[in-house]
Amino acid sequence: MPSAVSNTESTHAGLLERGLAILEMLASSAQGIALSDISDTLHIPRSATHRLLNTLCENGYVRQQQERGTYVLTSKLQVLAFTHLGADGTVDAVQPVLNRLAAEVGELVRLSVVNEDCLTWVARAQGARAGLRYDPDMGMEAKLSCSASGYAWLATLDNQRALALVEQQGFGRAEHYGPNAPQSVETLLPRIESARTLGYALAIQTFADWMAAIAVPLMHPRSGKAIGVLSVAGPVFRLGEARLHQIAPALLAAAAEIQQLIPGSPALMSPGLTAINAQQGTQA
Repeated sequence: MPSAVSNTESTHAGLLERGLAILEMLASSAQGIALSDISDTLHIPRSATHRLLNTLCENGYVRQQQERGTYVLTSKLQVLAFTHLGADGTVDAVQPVLNRLAAEVGELVRLSVVNEDCLTWVARAQGARAGLRYDPDMGMEAKLSCSASGYAWLATLDNQRALALVEQQGFGRAEHYGPNAPQSVETLLPRIESARTLGYALAIQTFADWMAAIAVPLMHPRSGKAIGVLSVAGPVFRLGEARLHQIAPALLAAAAEIQQLIPGSPALMSPGLTAINAQQGTQA
């Protein structure tokens, strides 16, 4: 009996190692990898590779791209990573970055995370000390078709995927959002292309008639995929287009700093940075 149990445990451990190896391999490719390439690279029989991939797909960690037949990671691991961020105190290390940026620009700073097919705001810092302030609730989903955060995320995807997400959520019409809210693919695509060109997205009177915002995507340092968005928002009379462009360098720098705090970042392997992160978390 002990021998049978030992063999079973050994088999399970081997399957786990193979499954983890597949996940790590897929994390290195944004385009997806064919089953045959996974099998050959990891030296796993193709039948076993197929079974493991099917199990990962059934559990939501991997999906097969029907048009290519290749396999890619879903956002489930990203969601787990951000759940871990909240549990292990890393979000506390991110908060000082948000606080510093908010103090510098004098407006609301928000962090949203990619959660399957949507963006959800999870953290914020208010920099406006007087006058009109925007203080939305956390946990809200970003409207992809008419928010700077939405444009920033969509710009990291190919147009087909981006438009599919917008179609699934629906366009934000002017009577419900701002007067400049795109109401068609033709008016949305230039905003996405602009975000790709600039490296950040602008939205002026799209989400609300009184509001303007700027946003940049947060990219995972290993997978290269967008896992969240960092944004600044406020009243349009304070955040005209010129002011938004002026804010961009500070926003990009803050995003780069946050990316170093993401699990899997090579920067986290630096004892010096880890010590700094711990100190920031204590001071938050």
